[in-house]
Amino acid sequence: MAQKIIRTVCAFTDNLTNDTITKVKDVHSQLEKQGYIIQTKRICVDTKNFQPLKLFDDGSIFLSLGTLTPQEAPQILSDFYASKNVSFNIDLTNEDITQKHTQILFDVIQNKPSKTFNFTYVFNNSHSSPFFPSATYNTNSYSIGLQPTDLAEGCESIDEWLESMKTIWNEIHTLFSNDPDFLGIDSSIAPLFQGSSSFINFIRRLGIAFPQSTTTDIYMKITKFIKAENPKPIGLNGLMFPCLEDFELAEEYEKGEFSIERNVYLSLHSGLGIDTYPIAVDEEKERVVDILKLVQGFSNKYKKPLSARFVSDGKSKLGEKTDFQHQYLKDVVLRSL
Repeated sequence: MAQKIIRTVCAFTDNLTNDTITKVKDVHSQLEKQGYIIQTKRICVDTKNFQPLKLFDDGSIFLSLGTLTPQEAPQILSDFYASKNVSFNIDLTNEDITQKHTQILFDVIQNKPSKTFNFTYVFNNSHSSPFFPSATYNTNSYSIGLQPTDLAEGCESIDEWLESMKTIWNEIHTLFSNDPDFLGIDSSIAPLFQGSSSFINFIRRLGIAFPQSTTTDIYMKITKFIKAENPKPIGLNGLMFPCLEDFELAEEYEKGEFSIERNVYLSLHSGLGIDTYPIAVDEEKERVVDILKLVQGFSNKYKKPLSARFVSDGKSKLGEKTDFQHQYLKDVVLRSL
């Protein structure tokens, strides 16, 4: 039987207190009683001050500062490096992107490379998504995000999997519909690891090679469904292609089948951007500027939420194999962007 997995329950608050944590734990408990496996508890705080987060940054709950400007982000880096589990994103929607905007990425790579996992650049971001590091505050409330790839276990068609997702969305909606703090469900496809948790694994099980799948309407069909059939949508509601978190997608990257161009192409018609994409320490900085400009251009042209999260181990160069020592990231031989 397919597992019902919640990736995260995420609260949003402008004042982080024990009451916020209690709320998250209560929602967590209600879901567990219904047979759900909950992977993480998260809180996104509307603050530019790290101090209130430090009191709760014990690693048991994922925390986020939400969205910062390019001017605000450098001011919190020392606290960010010292934190256990804090994320943030930088909004570049209306910026004239230059190397000054990418310098923060290379500063993190040099000083605390493991933290590249905890921040992303965003464009036309949707508020109240429970997925980090894209989450951003809008109102005091909470939302829920699933790991719906596991529901595909045993499914023999896309339609069968989609209907199983719809059943779960309706179940969650019924469970929390009377709670005024419940914002809704981010029905994004959020894969992880391999086997039944991998999005690419399911595509392969359908008898379609990943390269071939990219020029079919499969991903658009899934995106249309998760946006139209979600009973209470909130957040991003798109397809995630996390290059190194979906271990079978990482295999495609190593084979040269998930280039940055293909990533951007898939993001444009069905996806949410560039996610956990590996970057070498000797990558050209101007190349990152070019990519961010392109993603910004597409996002603004189509008014589509997109993001760009590059990850580095702080030492591996082009052609070398990474050594992330990170449970969520698969090591790969690095390719040029």
